[in-house]
Amino acid sequence: MTKPSSSYSGMAGRQGIADKDLIDYRSDTVTQPSAGMREAMASARVGDDVYGEDPSLNLLEAQVAELLGKEAALFFPTGTMSNLAGLLSHCQRGEEVIVGDQYHIYRDEACGASVLGGIAMHPLQTDARGSITVEQLAAAIKPDDPHCAISRLLCLENTVGGVLQDQANIDALTDYAHQQGLLVHMDGARLLHAAVAQDISPARLVRNIDSVSLCLSKGMGLPLGSVLSGTKAFIQRAKRMRKLLGGGMRQAGIIGAAGLYALEHHIDRLADDHRRARTLAEGLAAIDGLTLDLSTIDTNMMFITPEPEDHTALRLFLADNGVLIGGQSPPAGWWFTWTSMMPPSPVPSIYSASITNNGPFIREVTLCNNYLPSGTTISMAGGIPARVVI
Repeated sequence: MTKPSSSYSGMAGRQGIADKDLIDYRSDTVTQPSAGMREAMASARVGDDVYGEDPSLNLLEAQVAELLGKEAALFFPTGTMSNLAGLLSHCQRGEEVIVGDQYHIYRDEACGASVLGGIAMHPLQTDARGSITVEQLAAAIKPDDPHCAISRLLCLENTVGGVLQDQANIDALTDYAHQQGLLVHMDGARLLHAAVAQDISPARLVRNIDSVSLCLSKGMGLPLGSVLSGTKAFIQRAKRMRKLLGGGMRQAGIIGAAGLYALEHHIDRLADDHRRARTLAEGLAAIDGLTLDLSTIDTNMMFITPEPEDHTALRLFLADNGVLIGGQSPPAGWWFTWTSMMPPSPVPSIYSASITNNGPFIREVTLCNNYLPSGTTISMAGGIPARVVI
C-alpha cells in the first residue's frame, strides 16, 4: 500500500517565486505577525515566566481565562503540548480517553498521551461533520471491571476541519460524560473561529467543559502559542506537566504581548477569513473535475477533491504559479480532508480494518469482526468500491 505523504508537504514546485508573491492556502498556521503586533512584541514588558514573573504572559493568561469563563490559564509554546499537558493532568497511567477518530488529539499529535503518559485512547467514528453522539459515548464507557481500562476523559474538538460543531450536541455529550464520572477536555485550537461564525461568546461554547486548549497561531498572526484553561487546581497540575515536557520558558512575554494584541485586534477579523473562504469555495465548485462540499464551509477552511490522476499535477502547477495548497497525496482514488492520514471506517461496526491496494480503484478491506460477509462490495471514501475479505 502506498503511504500518504505528509500533511505538511506542498512546497515543491515553487520555482523562482519570491515569498512576498506567494498565495499560501495550505493552512491558517502560515499567518504572520502584523506591523502592530511586531511593535507590541518589540516593546513588551518581560520577566522570567518560570518564576511566574512575566507581566505580559501573566496578563495574557488572565485574559484568556476570563474570555473562556475559567478560573485560571497557562501558556504553552504549542497546541500539541497544551493538549498533552491537559491529558496528563486529567489522567493517570492505565486510564482512558474517549475521542473522535478525526480529532487532532487522536490523529495528529503522535499519540503523545499514550507514549508519554500510558493513557489508552478509544476512538469513536465521527460523522461527515466531525461529530460523535451520546449513544457512541455511552457504548464506549467501560464497566468497572479489572479487564478494562478506566474511562476517565472525553475529548472534543471545535471546529473540526473548519466545520462547526452543534452546541446542543456538545452540551449533551458533556452532561452525559459528567453524569458518568468523566471529565471533558476541549481541543479548541480554532474555538475563536467557532465563536465568531456563530456570534456566540467563547465562554458559552465551553461553559460546561472542564479544560480548554486555545491556539493563538491559527489565523491570529502569532508565531507560536496556545493557552490551556481550567480550574486553579487543574492549572497548577498542568504547570508541573509543562515543566516535565520542557515547556517552561523565560522571557516569553514577547509572545505574550503578541497574544494580547491578537485578542484585542484580530478576533473580529476572523469573519473576513470566513467570508473569503466561502467566496473562493463557491467559485471553485463551478469548475469541472473538482469536487467540493459547500455544506462544510462554515469558517476558514475548505477542501477540494481533484481527480486522483490530477492531484500532483494540479498542486505543482499552482505552486509554479505562486499558489500553495495542501500536499496530501493519498493512494490512488483516495482524498482525505485536511490532514487525515487514515481511511475512515466505512461502517460503524468495524472495529479495525487493513487496506490492501489491488489497483487504482479497488481495495480489499480485511475486518476484525464478521459484520459483513466476505465478497461484499462497500463504498469507501470518494465512492471508491472495495471488496470485503474476512
